[in-house]
Amino acid sequence: MPSHYKVKEYCPNVFRNLREQFCVDSTEYLRSLTAYEPEPDQLDGSKTGAPPRLFVSYDKKFVIKSMDSEAVAELHSVLRDYHEYVVEKQGKTLLPQYLGLYRLTIEGTETYLIVMRNVFGRKYNVHTKFDLKGSTVARVASEKEKNKEVPTLKDNDFLEMNEKLSLPDETRQQLLEMLAADTAWLSKMHLMDYSLLLGIHDCERAAEEAAKRPVEHVSEESADELCPTPPDSPLPSTGAFPPLSGGPDLDDEYYAIASHPDAPKKLIYFIGLVDILTYYGVKKRTATAAKTVKYGSDAENISTVKPDQYARRLVDFITKAVTPGA
Repeated sequence: MPSHYKVKEYCPNVFRNLREQFCVDSTEYLRSLTAYEPEPDQLDGSKTGAPPRLFVSYDKKFVIKSMDSEAVAELHSVLRDYHEYVVEKQGKTLLPQYLGLYRLTIEGTETYLIVMRNVFGRKYNVHTKFDLKGSTVARVASEKEKNKEVPTLKDNDFLEMNEKLSLPDETRQQLLEMLAADTAWLSKMHLMDYSLLLGIHDCERAAEEAAKRPVEHVSEESADELCPTPPDSPLPSTGAFPPLSGGPDLDDEYYAIASHPDAPKKLIYFIGLVDILTYYGVKKRTATAAKTVKYGSDAENISTVKPDQYARRLVDFITKAVTPGA
């Protein structure tokens, strides 16, 4: 432990209420963050040798991300509106779930930390991952990224793989309505350059991987992920989407959606919006103008566009991804 450190919590009453809106028990929240040391996220995009910017709590429920002062200022500027929106939606949103904001000072060095609910599953590991912006200009994962065990693929990779999300009709409609409402709010707040993070858990692949592991290494949690809840048993859910009768146990998996029962593959999708705190100000307007000149007729597909266009384009992209035959 350092000889001298300080921790400051910002807006504790607001974040306490946000945790209530998101059904996060404060005692469990504290236990998740303090029972064991959080682990650096191996999927974080930090440069080699740089301090990790993203940590995951030991139980995988929460992520702790460092923020620069600009992002902290932007969060403060939208926090009141964000809180009102979350209350209005009764916590049912794809937006990041901001649960606590802290400043850690160690030997005079300050670090800002935001705690959020983890988009990805606690019980189900992710086999495929996409960062989607609805843009097709320079939106391809690098070869270095693709060589990772679970690379973060991008929009053009998604299109090239001809990915489609097979969802029950009611769930698909709910997802699109939620995404439209969330992106409309982001546009109203002049925010852009965010991503829809999509993780895919392949149930058959998980079963094959578990079968290859020595018996003593199959934990109770691993066994749970292979056993769907029986059709007649109650299916509690604290998530944004209703569980399927007879489907996998998605309790405490807020961003999870089970694939359609008749889909060719039994999958679990994890879907949430991330990195929403980029304000469309002078810097981004200048970048838009420069890229418009550079890409000419393809400029409408660049990532840096006006917030309303950005929101509309992402919704259109995801609508096609979840619509059969689109």
